[in-house]
Amino acid sequence: MLDDRKLAVLRAIVEDYVSTNEPVGSKALADRHNLGVSPATIRNDMAVLEEQGYIAQPHTSAGRVPTDKGYRLFVDRLSTIKPLSVAERRAIETFLSGAYDLDDVVGRTVRLLAQLTRQVAVVQYPSLTRSAVRHVELVPVAEGRLLLVLITNTGRVEQRVIETGQISEESIGHLRALLNTCLDGLGLGEVPAAVADLPDRVGPDERPVAAAVLSVLLETLVEKHEEKIVFAGAANLAAVDFSPSLREVLVALEEQVVLMRLLGETGDSSTVTVRIGTENPDLGLKSTSVVAADYGVGDLTLARLGVLGPTRMDYPSTMGAVRAVARYVGQILAGS
Repeated sequence: MLDDRKLAVLRAIVEDYVSTNEPVGSKALADRHNLGVSPATIRNDMAVLEEQGYIAQPHTSAGRVPTDKGYRLFVDRLSTIKPLSVAERRAIETFLSGAYDLDDVVGRTVRLLAQLTRQVAVVQYPSLTRSAVRHVELVPVAEGRLLLVLITNTGRVEQRVIETGQISEESIGHLRALLNTCLDGLGLGEVPAAVADLPDRVGPDERPVAAAVLSVLLETLVEKHEEKIVFAGAANLAAVDFSPSLREVLVALEEQVVLMRLLGETGDSSTVTVRIGTENPDLGLKSTSVVAADYGVGDLTLARLGVLGPTRMDYPSTMGAVRAVARYVGQILAGS
């Protein structure tokens, strides 16, 4: 275990390196920080930190830089999440509250996170598996065709075209009412059992259409639901010295499966999680850190959002921005 003084030295090294992107020496630490000890004592503490793997010497200069292990200790033991200013919180609330549907909420959120943190922002759409049915609509779009529209309580809208053959307006209205009676408020996972006997609950003339609606509903909205992820701010990577690993980072960002693993599993909605360097599951992202948080409605976690950037990032500010945006997205969805 490191004593308080060595922890203070490590904190100072992390803060200076994040700020300057230059290896940090003992004299600079003594000049910039009120550590209360001489440069010689700081050098001794730095030697211990280096021996234990918290800092490293990148080349022959006297300066040191934090390692992944050093950043991890900083995040776990040293940093406090920096709160956003009143102006920043008001700007977030105003920007997100102007969204008119779920796609707009997600689009605004990913752009906002990228701007706030100057990192790559990643936002997962609310999972269908955690959503409930708010309304089902059947709309004639052409002769022999219906548009099935499913609206969830998270603002997600799914649309599918169904080939039905001839069907009357009266039959469409009957099926629409029956579906809403059966499904209103049900979780998506409960839908199959709720509509299993749908064709048996209508007249013989309506059964082929009811069966077609049931098939599309189960196949596309329950059995084959796809989790969708969007990202923004890739241009922010240009300002970072990723050098040889930049291509690997960009390739990883193009893969939805990688992004899903990147955000991690949902957990405690009040917790901001941080993965640093080699803690990331994808080897192409070993030079990056990911800060992520859950968002949802009330106690219901719907999905995750976060940012990806270099390990040399301002963790307290980034964690504060991610946590604040996640809370506001939840509030917007709760009121939608």
